[in-house]
Amino acid sequence: MIQELDADVVVEYFRGKNILITGSTGFLGKVLVEKILRVQPDVKKLFLLVRALDDGFAKQRIQTEVTGKEIFGILKEKYGDGFEDFIPEKICPLPGDIICDNLGLDNAQLTELFKHIDIIVNGAATTNFFERYDVAFNSNVLGAKHICKFAKNCAKLKMLVHVSTAYVFGEHEGLQLEKPFLMGQTLKGGTHLDIESELKLIQQTRRELKENCSSERAEKKTMKELGLKRAREFGWPNTYVFTKAMGEMLLGHLREWLKYICLRIQQILHLANIALCGVLSRRYKELNRKYNYIMLLIELYAPYTLYKGCFDDMNTERLRMRMKKKVQDKNGACHFCFDPKSIDWGDYFYRIHIPGMIKYLTN
Repeated sequence: MIQELDADVVVEYFRGKNILITGSTGFLGKVLVEKILRVQPDVKKLFLLVRALDDGFAKQRIQTEVTGKEIFGILKEKYGDGFEDFIPEKICPLPGDIICDNLGLDNAQLTELFKHIDIIVNGAATTNFFERYDVAFNSNVLGAKHICKFAKNCAKLKMLVHVSTAYVFGEHEGLQLEKPFLMGQTLKGGTHLDIESELKLIQQTRRELKENCSSERAEKKTMKELGLKRAREFGWPNTYVFTKAMGEMLLGHLREWLKYICLRIQQILHLANIALCGVLSRRYKELNRKYNYIMLLIELYAPYTLYKGCFDDMNTERLRMRMKKKVQDKNGACHFCFDPKSIDWGDYFYRIHIPGMIKYLTN
């Protein structure tokens, strides 16, 4: 029998909690920050790790790229003039980077965070399919390792949540079950992945490029091509999903006693790809010299535009079924209504998704 879960319990869980969030300036990150503050304003503190030179630049990034966005309109309307006082009371920007050991934080910051952090949500990543191998590896692989090490030092930690992608399964067809990757596991039979060897390969390649006095452009091209080559050698279609899979492996291997959740998000790519193809087609006619670049984009996005797999959502369905009731705000809006069957997908795509793409991706 499935035990019912009162949604009030979910809201109450975040009361008085200190939460460290990485990737808050990203698409999903700012949504998470807004959601927590709107649903549970009595959360203790949200510590937002952002790449910045100092506290001032970190604060500026949060104001510009997170709290200053339209999504915070509801909170601004709710608090009015008090919004400017509410935000610094609940949000603490932290200048740092997941690619650095100890997340790039100083000893004083680490000491305080280790004592107070209850939950960590690691959403920071580079999502470029054709990213430089070293850049993607630092963020998606070493970043996961650094987050795990940091989490183990948090005395009060109750949960580590790592955001990944459903496309770590590659191009396999049929039902894709929610099972973790083991260290060394690949998507191509007869191969074994050694993450430490991949890091050494990156370092060796960079040394050779430096010794040969390669230009910045040549170095960038070489590192991008290396990422694609290594990904495809082990069965992954691009550098992004390859490095995300390695990040999952490391976390699963190193987490030990940590309570850990890996969220594999299925991004909506099909309409974006269709629109992209239309733009690229027109661009090709105008600028023939872009042909090779266009063909590369088509090759990179084809596995997702033509994807024939089906992701297992049994865990999400179990969670949905356990929700005893929906928590509603004063306007009657549900806070935790995540049943995809309740969404009018036609209305969503034509009234929200496509206009949003036009507004934010083409400007």
